[in-house]
Amino acid sequence: MTEQMSHTSAARPEGAEPTHHRRVWRPLADIVEVGDAILLMVEMPGVPAGDVEVTLEQRVLTIRGRTALVAPENLRLVHAEYAPGDYERIFTLSGDFDSERIEAEAKNGVLTLRLPRAAEAEARRIEVRSA
Repeated sequence: MTEQMSHTSAARPEGAEPTHHRRVWRPLADIVEVGDAILLMVEMPGVPAGDVEVTLEQRVLTIRGRTALVAPENLRLVHAEYAPGDYERIFTLSGDFDSERIEAEAKNGVLTLRLPRAAEAEARRIEVRSA
């Protein structure tokens, strides 16, 4: 699994215009191997499960999350150091994952993807006939 470059301005084709004017963060990720699968854990604080989008197209795994702007009730903001934004991370998968069995779960600000490895082709004996 390799990562495609993505940064705070989000990876876009050259000359493409952004569709919104929010920051796009590159979330931290941990990748661990467990048995017959890889676990990919991505930090996405403030992103509810319904606002996470995971797509896999031609071995490119794209993870996007959208945060909501939360304004404190009955308070006036005097100073802000936290800038809300969206999250994006892109990985290129090797061909040995079973795309039909990928699972995703969002809990406590962490998106966990389970990427099961594809079953290896079984070795078989090929009978040789005489002519």
